[in-house]
Amino acid sequence: MESNRQLLSTDLQLIGMSCVNCAAKIEKALNGVPEVKASVNFATEKAHVEFDPQSVSPEALIKTIQNLGYQAFEVNSEFDAQKVKEIAAAEYQHDFRHFVISAILTAPFLLEMVLMFTQGHQEFIPRWVQFALATPVQFWIGWRFYVGSYHALKARSANMDVLVALGTTMAYLLSVVVIVMKWHHQHVYFEASTAVITLILLGKLMESRAKGKTSEAVEGLIRLQPKMAWIERDGNWIETAIDDVKLGDKVLVKNGEAIPVDGMVVEGHSSVDESMLTGESMPVEKNPDNHVYAATLNQDGVLKIKATSVGAKTQLAQIIKIVTTAQGSKAPIQRLADRISSVFVPVVVLISIVTFFLTWFFLSDLQAAFVASVSVLVIACPCALGLATPTAVVVGIGKAARMGILFKDAKALELGEKVNLVVLDKTGTITEGKPVVTEVHGVSVTSELEILSLAASLEHGSSHPLAHAITSGASAKGASLKPVQNFKVISGHGVEGLIDGVQYQLGRPDWVAGGGFLQNELITRLESQGQTVMVLGSHDRILGYVAVADRIRESSKKAIADLHALGVQVMMLTGDNEGTAKEIAKQAGIRDYKSGVRPSDKAGIIVTMKRQKKFVAMVGDGINDAPALAMADVSFSMSSGTDIAIETADITLMNNDLESVVHAIHLSKATLKKIRQNLFFAFFYNVLGIPLAAFGMLNPVIAGAAMAMSSVSVVSNSLLLKRSKTGS
Repeated sequence: MESNRQLLSTDLQLIGMSCVNCAAKIEKALNGVPEVKASVNFATEKAHVEFDPQSVSPEALIKTIQNLGYQAFEVNSEFDAQKVKEIAAAEYQHDFRHFVISAILTAPFLLEMVLMFTQGHQEFIPRWVQFALATPVQFWIGWRFYVGSYHALKARSANMDVLVALGTTMAYLLSVVVIVMKWHHQHVYFEASTAVITLILLGKLMESRAKGKTSEAVEGLIRLQPKMAWIERDGNWIETAIDDVKLGDKVLVKNGEAIPVDGMVVEGHSSVDESMLTGESMPVEKNPDNHVYAATLNQDGVLKIKATSVGAKTQLAQIIKIVTTAQGSKAPIQRLADRISSVFVPVVVLISIVTFFLTWFFLSDLQAAFVASVSVLVIACPCALGLATPTAVVVGIGKAARMGILFKDAKALELGEKVNLVVLDKTGTITEGKPVVTEVHGVSVTSELEILSLAASLEHGSSHPLAHAITSGASAKGASLKPVQNFKVISGHGVEGLIDGVQYQLGRPDWVAGGGFLQNELITRLESQGQTVMVLGSHDRILGYVAVADRIRESSKKAIADLHALGVQVMMLTGDNEGTAKEIAKQAGIRDYKSGVRPSDKAGIIVTMKRQKKFVAMVGDGINDAPALAMADVSFSMSSGTDIAIETADITLMNNDLESVVHAIHLSKATLKKIRQNLFFAFFYNVLGIPLAAFGMLNPVIAGAAMAMSSVSVVSNSLLLKRSKTGS
């Protein structure tokens, strides 16, 4: 595929798949179209397709799917998602009606089977009645299996429909031959064909309900999106549909209402519950110039906001898109199941044929040979194998989203459990990334409040991050600002200006000291604690000291301790000096750190660690972290970071909390554990079931029930992830 072409992507909802082989067939056909890369997920019944719009259109892709005997349509909006839900509900009701009719027609056969077990082999229902009951089940209720088989064989492949149609048809036709030929000594197997079809329909209904629960996380996010908004038009507030809100509109959000758009507060004060985005239960104070996000809940007060993102551009919409795409992606561990499923059905048909002839040859019993052959066909459906991985991935990624952890794809979810080294950027990752005033010391009679007033007045005209820390600290203490004349920024040193006719300087200790090196115990202590010290002076006379530091996040120390408890090594990279790096590392509980690291060096350190057989996760938030994030085996980005860092990272942490890295690794381990359990049970089921059926130890009815329940058990096991205590 040409790299200079702009690829588009779309999601297609698929209708009519009966097993994982159907998904594999659709995926193969789509990938056979030039300039197309597709991934089909049987569990979610969706295809994620990347394509070159100059070469192919979504309509052409849908046509390719239709030619295989399936239906498809694009799903790229909330309207489409609702349409999918309505179609799924209609299909479920249709299947439920068919199941009820099939169950009613099959019930007499089950009664006869019970009577046969208790009173011998006498037939209690006349054979012509059995024929009348079984025929509509076989050719009306079971018609779907014939249609599916036709399309599968037409495409030179085989799926579950082929197995079911072949097995039940053999049972039905043999029974018809017995009636027509009047072989009174020969048993009829109408109960086998009808019971198998009924049980498979029941299994599909249970599977559909269980699979529907796996996508509840995304549906929950979609339901959070407000449908209406109050906007200002010509000086009046009117309520309008959310689709009519435009960028720059002023939006009114009342107490208790959900915020309809992403925006900036222009008026009002309130607390906002952002737990649906970040997973954090504590409300966030919002004041003018603060950002707010769609679907978060305004708890008290009234806010007027200016819309900065609407519709599909809001953070919630982007999260829904990320989660949906990730749930539809394939984990590398699924490749084994895909390879086995691709050849599974033909092999089973061959085993069934061999079983028939060998049983007939050794036992000289046509009836036993037939029963064993049909049982092999019925029990061998590979649905459980196909559902093993994607259902766990869908549940795991959905659970992560509710915790404020966004996995870019299933590969990132799988790789998370392998991490044995976490490399952390310091600023904005371990620390809050916002320097604050930590200590103020006056010399002689100069008070703390006066020092803050003079320092903040000087820094009011500066854009330096430390200047913002000082002005904010002064404001918090109630220090007033004074007018400054002849303000100057002395690059690399500090600032100076006239206040009330007196010349003041604020900056590096050696500069304020008149070019001499200023050293005392206070400065030594503060700098050894990782704080930056600025000195306030006038005419080479020292008036006071202001210490500023970037505080460690409250959760960082616990998160790092939890990583160590998991056996994960932690390393900190920072461009700060050795003293600051050492103190931050000490406070955070990090034993391994590197100071004075330039942005260009971070990626090189990651490569070195990987050469030492470390599986490296990098956590960062800035543009300078992007190369290191790209080089890591797994990369995490804080959502407060730059768009470049978030786009580069495999996993985005919405709550900007290192504890989320621990939760992500825990969740990855839990999900992979479920996948391995599912694969084991799916393989074990077929490895055990096929030989039992081949040796005549399972009749077709029991085989059909076991096949149906295997898929349900795999999905149910995946759903247990929802109850895991991961991240709690």
